[in-house]
Amino acid sequence: MDAVPALPDPADKIGEREQIVQNKKRGVVYMISYIKGELAAVEKDKAVVDVHGVGYGIYMPERSLGLLPQTGKEVKIHTYLNVREDAMQLFGFLTRDDLAIFKLLIGVSGIGPKGGLGILSQLSADDLRFAVLSGDVKAISATPGIGRKTAEKLIIELKDKLDLEDMLYHGAGEPSAAPAENLNGGVQSEAVQALVALGYGSTESLKAVKKVKLENATVEEVLKEALKHF
Repeated sequence: MDAVPALPDPADKIGEREQIVQNKKRGVVYMISYIKGELAAVEKDKAVVDVHGVGYGIYMPERSLGLLPQTGKEVKIHTYLNVREDAMQLFGFLTRDDLAIFKLLIGVSGIGPKGGLGILSQLSADDLRFAVLSGDVKAISATPGIGRKTAEKLIIELKDKLDLEDMLYHGAGEPSAAPAENLNGGVQSEAVQALVALGYGSTESLKAVKKVKLENATVEEVLKEALKHF
């Protein structure tokens, strides 16, 4: 008679979780860099990705959930594993840039993973950069659960960690690309800021400036060409 395989002991799973928590306390970080598999379901606040028969529930910003393909299609989601004493949660993003911004957010005192997710549901990574660099407390505090004081603290703590020129390389949710040949990054940054000051959206301004291919252009020349792309 074939032997019946023993069922997993629940205590083993509890022990594994306790070991992970202990390792975290010792400074050992367990990382799941990304999850790649079939999109099984999209729920109110998370996506479920099937990887070889195992369904991973991944909390995502609302704006990212809306960009996912139809269920049954393959997806790749960049993830952050949050380990607590009572739970392990995966937070996911469609780009590494969004993930990097999320990690900066949860490094701010008073903002946890759910708060960071809420901010990135309200603002794109680029819009958040603009809000921080321009000191726009109102835009950040529009996020449910993020008050004025927390928004002000976020701006103070992140202002030196964010650079508008980074957006020229990784902006607007597009693949990274170098600035236009022979076009100074500082000129592009000034042009983007000028367009925002004129009332154009931050992401739209960035896209318009990145389409300008003039060589050795001045800010005024870049602005003139960029305005043609609105």
